[in-house]
Amino acid sequence: MSHTLGVRQAQKQKTRQALLDAALELLEDQSLSSLGLREVTRAVGVTPTAFYRHFDSTADLGVALVEEALGSLHAMITTLLNTTGSNEERLGRTVELIARHVRTHPSHVRFIARERHGGVQRVREAIGGQLARFTEEVAEALAADPESAGWSRDDLRMLAWHHVQLMLTTACVFLETPQEDMDAAVDLTTRQLRLVQLGRKHWLD
Repeated sequence: MSHTLGVRQAQKQKTRQALLDAALELLEDQSLSSLGLREVTRAVGVTPTAFYRHFDSTADLGVALVEEALGSLHAMITTLLNTTGSNEERLGRTVELIARHVRTHPSHVRFIARERHGGVQRVREAIGGQLARFTEEVAEALAADPESAGWSRDDLRMLAWHHVQLMLTTACVFLETPQEDMDAAVDLTTRQLRLVQLGRKHWLD
């Protein structure tokens, strides 16, 4: 019995992922608000009824895509911010990570860029919630930096928010950057982040 349940659960997870993948592919050329669940189920080869075994609505599917697109990036960026080395080294690694993420997950980046201000409220709120969590994680990393000694929590959050916004903007820029120009774009972005760091040092002076 347990083996049968395990097989069913694995098949259910496989179908769920197939629906997410199909939706993401369809969203390359349209917004979530215009996506029909029948389009998604047709692409996967399941009935519309089967869709509701995994998601309550296309908005629910969109929230799952947000979690998939941004969830793993939290841990990677926070880990980089907490690694040892100079600020310049950490910044360089962070920008390179964003560039690599854009190269390997362009559809995810494009989805977040479009739906951040899109017409589906639940998805906008999900993106906002993920970015707020991201900001808190970056603020925690900045608080551990000796250069942040004496900074208030509000100041750290403000700086973290600027970091997150710049990273998001960077990802969108990289998305539209031809591969042959990517190295130059990475260098330019790293310099921009260094300027943010320099401003940080004098912010409270």
